[in-house]
Amino acid sequence: MEREPKAAPALDKRKRAVVISVVVLVGFGLGFGAAHLLARYIAYWDIVSGPFFLSLRVASAAIVIAGVTGVASGYMLAKGHFPGRDVLETVGSLPIILPPTVIGYYLLEVLSPGTQVGGFLTRVTGHVFVYNVWGCIIAAAVAAYPFCLRAARSAIAGVDPALEQAARTMGLPNWRVALQVTLPLARRGTAAGLTIGCARALGEYGATLMIGGDINGRTRTMSLAILDSFTTPERDTMLLILVLMAIIAMTGVGLLGRSRS
Repeated sequence: MEREPKAAPALDKRKRAVVISVVVLVGFGLGFGAAHLLARYIAYWDIVSGPFFLSLRVASAAIVIAGVTGVASGYMLAKGHFPGRDVLETVGSLPIILPPTVIGYYLLEVLSPGTQVGGFLTRVTGHVFVYNVWGCIIAAAVAAYPFCLRAARSAIAGVDPALEQAARTMGLPNWRVALQVTLPLARRGTAAGLTIGCARALGEYGATLMIGGDINGRTRTMSLAILDSFTTPERDTMLLILVLMAIIAMTGVGLLGRSRS
């Protein structure tokens, strides 16, 4: 009876040793397997890196523009009562409804230097907004904007009005209530919309092709490069990167949805 307590720790040590050995072997196996599978993709990195980093640059700038305008518009729709409210929501949702090439066509008509609006913007800013990186950013921002708008509107509308009223009774003006109470409480839904919008900006194709063109080294994003490289070996590398980006984005949305903080 006195020997049983000594046998138990010895058995636990054996189990731990077996588990550690299995984990190490599986880890080495997965490492070698991943290295073997990814070796062919890494070989084309020099070709893929240009469109990849351009896509990140375009998506980063686009999500800032779409995020600021989308959250502001969402707040107006959720809290404001003004003429044309339904029109704003409808117009803001058009990039989801209309084909991307149609959106790109209208952007090209508006922003081209030969048009009134485009000519005015060119004279004021000193920059042309078509067939360059700015065109790609604008196209990606327009594509991401509806997702930021709709997510922000739903999240802000779901904030308890009693909490906002309590902040007003403490003497806070409306703009501080919005910044310190409403938007922090709506941060999860807003962040989910920004994440989806960023993923949409990364995958934008039709509008980017119309307003940004397909200029190698200047406006050729990952989505455009995939079509250009459809019969070349680096196509699979580009597809893998875009799929991984989409998985990461949707995983982030799922984590935000389950988060309670």
